[in-house]
Amino acid sequence: MEGEIKVYKGQCLCGAIKYEVDEIKPQMGHCHCSMCRKFHGAAFSTLGEADVKDFRWVEGEELLKDYVAGNGSVRQFCQNCGSSMTFSVSEKPNGLIEFSLGTLDSDLDVLPDAHVYTGSKANWMEVCDDLPQHKKDRI
Repeated sequence: MEGEIKVYKGQCLCGAIKYEVDEIKPQMGHCHCSMCRKFHGAAFSTLGEADVKDFRWVEGEELLKDYVAGNGSVRQFCQNCGSSMTFSVSEKPNGLIEFSLGTLDSDLDVLPDAHVYTGSKANWMEVCDDLPQHKKDRI
């Protein structure tokens, strides 16, 4: 229906942590850095951004655990099932939250728009789409 706000819903693998997002920013990408690969156990992670005011934990926020990497980035995961939930760095503007798009249950209206940190991607992974590739961040 016109004027109706779509609410995106997501959760961790075990379902103990649930969240909702009112609006996902159009800039979302596949990150190939070694830390994201290790944290997600995959060739890359796919992260979306939202304004903090548009993101809310619905259940299980107390089950989130933080991992602070040597570079100061903070990754949050479910202490029960290990699902990767959020990511933040000190260089990001305040008021934004990045979250793992793989935890969404809702379909997206927009698609990832870039590959970042391809300079450190897994040598066994070939990027097979036409999205822009950045050896480091988009900057």
